[in-house]
Amino acid sequence: MASIAVYSVKGGVGKTTLAVNLAWCSSAISRRKTLLWDLDPANGSGFLLGIDPHKKRSAGSVFADGSDPAKLIQTTGYANLDLLPADESIRALDRQFDRLGKKKRLAKLVEGLAKDYDRIIFDCPPVLNEVSAQVMRAADLVIVPLPPSPLSARALEVVVEEVRGQGKGHPPILPVLSMIDLRRSLHKDAREANANWPVIPLASAVEQCAVERKPVGAFAPRSPAARAFAQLWTAIERKLAAR
Repeated sequence: MASIAVYSVKGGVGKTTLAVNLAWCSSAISRRKTLLWDLDPANGSGFLLGIDPHKKRSAGSVFADGSDPAKLIQTTGYANLDLLPADESIRALDRQFDRLGKKKRLAKLVEGLAKDYDRIIFDCPPVLNEVSAQVMRAADLVIVPLPPSPLSARALEVVVEEVRGQGKGHPPILPVLSMIDLRRSLHKDAREANANWPVIPLASAVEQCAVERKPVGAFAPRSPAARAFAQLWTAIERKLAAR
């Protein structure tokens, strides 16, 4: 089993869309049993998959009282893909972690799910606190979406500092240029400066994810965006295989 965090300290970078599409690629292309774990209180991953969280269950209970995560997991409309949705109860998750005083609480929960899943993908909130620290201790790989801008470059520096702060066993980082439009000079320059980074284009199919409430590969499998997500997933699998 391997766990993959889609993380950025900056909002509006396409993080949730990336996490949902990678989870779909894992389940549909690699045929791996995949869990998408939404750690963002906005529950964006659930929305994009057309799933609402159970009203009577609390996502925060998994961390607060040791409830079994499996009780909250929901199946999706896609084979091999399950969702552990978020809700408002994890808005103060960083304080819950601080009260627990267990530095590897999330990592232990991941270990417990390893018997049921080949890949766990975290849709992380754009925060820099104990939640991000717990994610870094639990992840085998960190994916960082980066639209071409000076602020994104600074965001990457912050993420690198956060990951390296976890010590020698920190997970590797894979930056991804997101929302790229090569007709724009700034975007073209960013692509040329980082030729080895995977690219997700600025495309109508990606924007339609929120309208269709489906991954791109499910409704536009032949689109350039679907191919870009598939190529990125291949790069991720190769990186994990080289661990």
